[in-house]
Amino acid sequence: MLKVILSVLLLAFFSSVIGYQQLQATIQTPLKVATNTQFKVEKGTGFNKLCRQWQQQQWLEDCWRFQILAKLDPTLTDLKAGLYELSADSVINNIKKINQGEQISFSFTIIEGQALRDVLNTIKIAPHLQNDLKLEQLGEQIIGKQIHLEGWLFPDTYHYHSNDNASSLLKRAGQKMQQTLADAWQQRASDLPYDTAYEALIMASIIEKETALASERPLIASAFINRLNTNMRLQTDPTVIYGLGESFDGDIKRKDLRNYTPYNTYRINGLPPTPIAMPSKEAILAAVNPPKSEYVYFVAKGDGSHQFSTTLKQHNAAVNQYILNKKN
Repeated sequence: MLKVILSVLLLAFFSSVIGYQQLQATIQTPLKVATNTQFKVEKGTGFNKLCRQWQQQQWLEDCWRFQILAKLDPTLTDLKAGLYELSADSVINNIKKINQGEQISFSFTIIEGQALRDVLNTIKIAPHLQNDLKLEQLGEQIIGKQIHLEGWLFPDTYHYHSNDNASSLLKRAGQKMQQTLADAWQQRASDLPYDTAYEALIMASIIEKETALASERPLIASAFINRLNTNMRLQTDPTVIYGLGESFDGDIKRKDLRNYTPYNTYRINGLPPTPIAMPSKEAILAAVNPPKSEYVYFVAKGDGSHQFSTTLKQHNAAVNQYILNKKN
């Protein structure tokens, strides 16, 4: 009798050892995929279906062992739909990645100074992004206002997952711009020649387009403020170019400066009706808190920087030095 009991116990022991070894082998079984393999988990996919799909792809040999593991650990069956990057790690670790919703992250960048039409053209071809934008109601859809969306998207890189909506991405950009503008407006100087945060946004977009140098934005802002305070027209080429739209061929001409559009600041007084680009935070801060200066004029030196002048005589001399002499 004792021998029988000992035999049973010994058998149970070896069975448990073998079972444990099988369990560990199953847990450590690698998924036979190439590096960075993308796999889409459709909504409603269950554990058994996922396992069969991987078996059909010959990424694993059988499912029954993993189904047993799922019985022992029911959290493995909680699969979140999305696009995932699988690896040659263990089958279980790849499943846990899906359990935790660790989807592939894509990025979309709005560039400082980019115009709305360029943002929309780029977002149309963004990979794995659903284009649900309503172009005729874009302002209402993105920021909840019946307004032209130009200027209202904060330049930054935004991350998204497969099948996210374009509107949800732009809403984040819109919310960030609204918050940035509101914060800056609260800290504005007391003697600005405009009365609303929206006008400051318009000015910031012009500053953004006038210079690629962040260090120059405050002086550009100061010069424009001085023009507005003396009832001088802004006379800035970027607004003219924006008003020309897609008809602009890359070369601004004298006739373009003479032709009237609501954005031709050689022809209109004050600010144009909307922003002309997506301004950076630095341009917004320059627009609401420009430094004090006597500068009214500036001309491009040809190296990305500008020569600033306080009088028309100085400005004409700078034009001769940096523009006319180079043409001769």
